[in-house]
Amino acid sequence: MKEIPLYLFLGFLESGKTKFIQDTLCDERFNSGEKTLLVVCEEGVEEYEPSVFSGSNVTVKFIEDEHDLSPKLFSQWQKETCCERVIVEYNGMWKIDSLLMNLPKGFTVVQCMTFADTTTFVSYNANMRNQTVDKLKISELVVFNRMNKNIDKMELHKIVRGISRRCDIAYEYTDGTVEYDDIVDPLPFDIDAPLIKIEDRDYALWYRDLIEETAKYEGKKVKFRAICAYDSRMPDNTFVAGRHVMTCCIDDVEYSPIVCITEKKHNIKSRDWIMVTGTIKVEYCKFYKGKGPVIHIEETAITSAPEQELATFY
Repeated sequence: MKEIPLYLFLGFLESGKTKFIQDTLCDERFNSGEKTLLVVCEEGVEEYEPSVFSGSNVTVKFIEDEHDLSPKLFSQWQKETCCERVIVEYNGMWKIDSLLMNLPKGFTVVQCMTFADTTTFVSYNANMRNQTVDKLKISELVVFNRMNKNIDKMELHKIVRGISRRCDIAYEYTDGTVEYDDIVDPLPFDIDAPLIKIEDRDYALWYRDLIEETAKYEGKKVKFRAICAYDSRMPDNTFVAGRHVMTCCIDDVEYSPIVCITEKKHNIKSRDWIMVTGTIKVEYCKFYKGKGPVIHIEETAITSAPEQELATFY
């Protein structure tokens, strides 16, 4: 099956998505004649003007309800238009999974950008944190537009970094200039230490960094406090150790564990709090359905729960 690249543009209403897509499709460097399906899931003040696109190769389709998203609909439009790529301007109030779970086979997200109006973003984040997290967790770049010198970049930076360390940040000023974020975010632990000690307050940050950049932890020795759990699908010498992590609100708390393998007998039971010491190896594991971080245990010890059992990013 032919792969159809999909470009995904996220952001709340009036965040600048439409203007950016319109300008991009008018740029011959991006739009040099490829048959393009533009799917619009949100109508704002600005409207598309297909007549000014670079060529007549763009077909615009609209989806008005989140429940209308379906693989059948996308496949039907792909056949109708014979499109070679898809651009989606996504509704700022719809969940990302509603789209990703309804893409037909062959549709592959190759780029994801989030746009944010700096005059409203902080307020949106405070009142709809779950929607902010939903967008930034998969974005490669967030563009803060309508920026001016009086807006605190650090506040915006901290919101993004509290959700993703991978997402690049750009600030687009009202005079048209663009500045890329260069604020350094050192990890709160020494990854080059002979033993990486993870403090209780840093588990969420460490876990996310471990999952996002697993390769750099190959061969590293770590020590951290966690809750033990067993899975019937695992061998007798294997268990998982992790913490319950809250990203934005109590409704999104998830147990975020790491697979552990031990060669020694132990009396650890599910739900025990333990202090884990071991070396990380990146290898195949059924729990991950592929390769992932596996801790080869050197030492475990029963311990008490931390003062704050729920791990957070802030």
